[in-house]
Amino acid sequence: MTARPSRRTRDRLIALGGLTALWMLLWGVFSWATLLGGLVVAAVVLAVFPLPPVTFAGRPHPAGLLRFAARFLVDLVAASAHLAWTAFRFGYRPRSAVIAVRLAVRSDLNLTLCGEAVSLIPGSLIVDTDRAAGVLYIHVFDVRDHDAVEEFRREVHALEARIVRAIGSAAELKQITNERGQP
Repeated sequence: MTARPSRRTRDRLIALGGLTALWMLLWGVFSWATLLGGLVVAAVVLAVFPLPPVTFAGRPHPAGLLRFAARFLVDLVAASAHLAWTAFRFGYRPRSAVIAVRLAVRSDLNLTLCGEAVSLIPGSLIVDTDRAAGVLYIHVFDVRDHDAVEEFRREVHALEARIVRAIGSAAELKQITNERGQP
């Protein structure tokens, strides 16, 4: 009977494979030499810069993943169109702001996924995070007034809820429901 590898070992093997694949993609050459070189570089990187443990208590939910992906694409297109429209408006001077948004689920994974999703949408960019408090500081383009700030904050909270519904645990989903009152 073989022993199952620990979760930490499994995570390191996944990171090793991901870094090796990235190495091969960067070189654009798929050969044994590139594979072995990538494995060596990945092993050195993981030894010198060890990854912090990332807890993932959830599991993928296919319906939630589809809803997240569909809404993300809609947000991406709408934000791109808004940014393009603003760029071509003669004489219009957009105002921007840095907004603090406190997330309901304070795990590192949720903070990272929400930050990445927000930054991928044109017109918003993460400028800082407070890991302990679970706060994202987001630079937002073309914010007209306080109502627009609050609307953006609600959009980030809705994005977080979609991410949790896509890959979160039952406890995280309960946190979203309790904190935001969202079903």
